[in-house]
This record gives sequence, C-alpha cells and structure tokens, in this order.
Amino acid sequence: QVQLVESGGGLVQAGGSLRLSCAASGSIPSINVMGWYRQAPGKQRELVATITSFSSSVANYADSVKGRFTISRDNAKNTVYLQMNSLKLEDTAVYYCYFRVVVRGDVYWGQGTQVTVSS
Repeated sequence: QVQLVESGGGLVQAGGSLRLSCAASGSIPSINVMGWYRQAPGKQRELVATITSFSSSVANYADSVKGRFTISRDNAKNTVYLQMNSLKLEDTAVYYCYFRVVVRGDVYWGQGTQVTVSS
C-alpha cells in the first residue's frame, strides 16, 4: 500500500504562483510514476503532469499547462512537486496526487488539495 499526502493548495490571484507537494509513504516500489491530476466542478478528472522515477525522470504535461507548470521529484524523499506559474482562472480545481506502480499497474490517489485562482 502507498499513502499520499498533499500540501500547498490555496487561493491565488490570476498570474500568481503556487507550489504543490505530495509525499508518498508505505511500500514504495522504486519503479513508479508520480504526478498530478485535477478536477474542476462539473468536469472529469484530467491529467496535469506526470514524472517517472526512472529514465532520468521523464516528465509529461497536458498541453494546457505546458510552459507554465513544472513537475519535479525527489526520489530520496518519495516526494513530487508541481510548481505552477502564471496561473489562470481555468486552473481552478481540486488537484490530486497520483502514484502508479509500473510493474503491477496499481494506482493510488491522494485526498486532493484545492487550488483557486481569482481575478
């Protein structure tokens, strides 16, 4: 089992920045993918960004956040970060930390953290 604890959400004005963190604990397999998804009211959960623990940390971003958000990870701390810059109103959502065990395919989710961007 893997437990995920997120932090760093909050209220920010458009154009501002926030940094999300997600720490994983429990039985952590070394080969994994961590990342972030988000869900806005009335919409489906969507990918924001993911990053692997292997192959020199390959990152993948949704087109809507490319150039504005940066995902990174500290494997020694089993923690993934999401630096969000130039935030837009449409970035408002609950952001969920994501952990996938590559070999077995198991997926774990954090409890979610609210990000609200105001005008």
